[in-house]
Amino acid sequence: MEEFKTISYMMSHIFLMLFLFLFNTHRYRERTTAGICVLSFFLITLTDIVKLELFPDSWLCYVLITIVQILITQGTGILISAHRNSRVLFMGLSASNYVIAGATVATILYFYTEHTFLSLAGAFLVHSGILLILYFRIRDIWLAQTASTPAFSWQNRSEPRSTQNWWELCLIPTFFYCTFTFIAYFPNTLDKIPENIPGILFFLITMFVSYIVVLRYVEGEINKTDIYWKNVLFESYIKGLEDQYDLIQQSEQNLKILRHDIRHYSGMIHALLADKEYEKIRQIASHIHDAANANQVQRFCENLLLNTLLSKTAKRAETLAIDLQIGASVPKELPVNEYELTAVTANLLENALECVRNYEAEQRLVSLQIHCDDSHLLLHLQNPCKETISINPSTGLPKSQRGKNHGLGMQSIWAFSNKIRGTVGCRCEEGVFSITLFAKF
Repeated sequence: MEEFKTISYMMSHIFLMLFLFLFNTHRYRERTTAGICVLSFFLITLTDIVKLELFPDSWLCYVLITIVQILITQGTGILISAHRNSRVLFMGLSASNYVIAGATVATILYFYTEHTFLSLAGAFLVHSGILLILYFRIRDIWLAQTASTPAFSWQNRSEPRSTQNWWELCLIPTFFYCTFTFIAYFPNTLDKIPENIPGILFFLITMFVSYIVVLRYVEGEINKTDIYWKNVLFESYIKGLEDQYDLIQQSEQNLKILRHDIRHYSGMIHALLADKEYEKIRQIASHIHDAANANQVQRFCENLLLNTLLSKTAKRAETLAIDLQIGASVPKELPVNEYELTAVTANLLENALECVRNYEAEQRLVSLQIHCDDSHLLLHLQNPCKETISINPSTGLPKSQRGKNHGLGMQSIWAFSNKIRGTVGCRCEEGVFSITLFAKF
């Protein structure tokens, strides 16, 4: 029986590490990540030998070793993850519950059949089935949710606050795990109290139903948030198109007037030529040139959504007497989500304009460069900054100085960078703040 338990636990640990490996966005290279998982597996297996074979009758040893194993397991998930947040902890705790289901099935089969190979084969099938179902059904959803942020902060709009509190949600798998342990493994195992087997089976079903509800809720929240921000950007996009349409109409009207007046200017030029008033002629030519340029519709890039945002922001910067210098080389079709890129750009520009709007005239300057093609994305913003910048050590980005409900803009930039597997960094030196986002596709 003890040999069966050891092998069964080893199998559970293998699938536990597979869950942690597959359901995490890796901070390190895959080979390094796999090595960490293998090392954790050996540590947990060694501690299993201690509590199951060396001190099988010691409750204190069982409790202490189990706590150490929990710390190793959850620490491994957080260590290898690129994000290291409460959602990663929720996934690690949930993975422990998924594999304990397979181990429980192995114990039940062994109790009824007393056949080691058959029991282990049944446990392997249960472990594999759970892993494959979750891998193909929820892995992509989960990885997207792990990397996401609460919401974008754009143009001072109020954002929908998700009611999810992931630290509280972590209590769900924690209590499931504790209940499993106390009913099926400690202080008495199922083979000693077989009357608990029907209750354990129904408890397994309850656990999986609960997880289905939670994960569907998570997916629904992702979809609602995504729709909300697409609507926000569409609203701005439509407003920008309306502004551009009005500007085009006004420009066309002005150009009609200019064309109508050209014959008068032509007559004036001929008269001035006869009088050799060349300076006056140059002034008239300069006036015509300026009038024509003033009625050109400004176009920053080929992408309509981003161009609308840049045009709208340029207009706002002009009303604030801020010198906004924009260099944009962005095609119509992007290799990244254009809504997210536009929101990130809006966040950066909004932060920069708010920073310099009250500075002296010569310091009201913001420079933005965006270059994007099929191979890379480069976004660089720079502006004067007199304030002391506090950097978040986990993201390398500035922390908001305005309280708890601010700073979501930087969170959105961090999440976008993670999603496109890019790098983002900032610095503030000699009174100049700069932030750079780069991704190679």
